[in-house]
Amino acid sequence: MCNENNGCECIAEILTVISVLQQNASCCGDSCLDTCDRKFLGTSVNSLQANTRPIMLYTCAGNGTPLAMPISKDPEEETTSTIFRVEKIDGCCATFRVLTPNTDETEVATIPYVATNSFFTMNLNCCCLLRCLNDTYVECI
Repeated sequence: MCNENNGCECIAEILTVISVLQQNASCCGDSCLDTCDRKFLGTSVNSLQANTRPIMLYTCAGNGTPLAMPISKDPEEETTSTIFRVEKIDGCCATFRVLTPNTDETEVATIPYVATNSFFTMNLNCCCLLRCLNDTYVECI
């Protein structure tokens, strides 16, 4: 494991911040750097429309390729996505919801992702990199 010496605290802490922000989806009133753990969702503290900070995960053995998971619970479904929403953190375990690109051309500019009913739980000791995408609004969560 690539994180066996350092544990999962770094990634778990950032994911916890993201999870709390998504649950509250409100502003804290201060300004922060444009990082994964900034204290508000959206492009500014006045942005109240964002409810999700989409992320990409990279594993220790992934050779720079983002983790991809099925968009459906159907075992025959082969379509995958590399975009996720953190749903729950419990120590070094995190549950994620798979998001897919919005195919509705009339909404894609304002709602770039759609939530799926596909979830997975990951041991964060296996995660070595987290990439945050632009905060956005995701329907059906």
